[in-house]
Amino acid sequence: MNYATELYRNLNYQAKEGSYSPYSKFRVGAALLSTDGHVIKGANIENASYGGTICAERTAIVKAASDGMRSFTALAVTSDVPSAISPCGICRQVIREFCDLSMPIFLVPADYGKRLLDGKEDGVKETTLGELLPDSFGPEHLELPRGE
Repeated sequence: MNYATELYRNLNYQAKEGSYSPYSKFRVGAALLSTDGHVIKGANIENASYGGTICAERTAIVKAASDGMRSFTALAVTSDVPSAISPCGICRQVIREFCDLSMPIFLVPADYGKRLLDGKEDGVKETTLGELLPDSFGPEHLELPRGE
């Protein structure tokens, strides 16, 4: 299975449609691929208090984790802008909780489909969690011995 293609398809046509973004008008969608082949979609959900807003990446992870899925092989993120956007800092840390540092993360421009139809480069930026969050703190660090 070409997991990148599956993620882009779910992301571009479905994930950001669930966005509730009346304040920023900045829709974001994420598609998370579990190790057993499920694609979990997430969209940003804003709140009038702003602090209660949850990003698309965290929405996807929370949906998956609450359904018992805790192992993932890839993530893709898109918005309505024609350039690739990257997860924010808190999303990177939440992703770190459940995902391997080598997991691929695909940053997909909103015009991905049009670029392909026009025969242009797709504009997708492939990175990893480790590249987005170097020298990170993760669950395994809580298992380290502690000094007195």
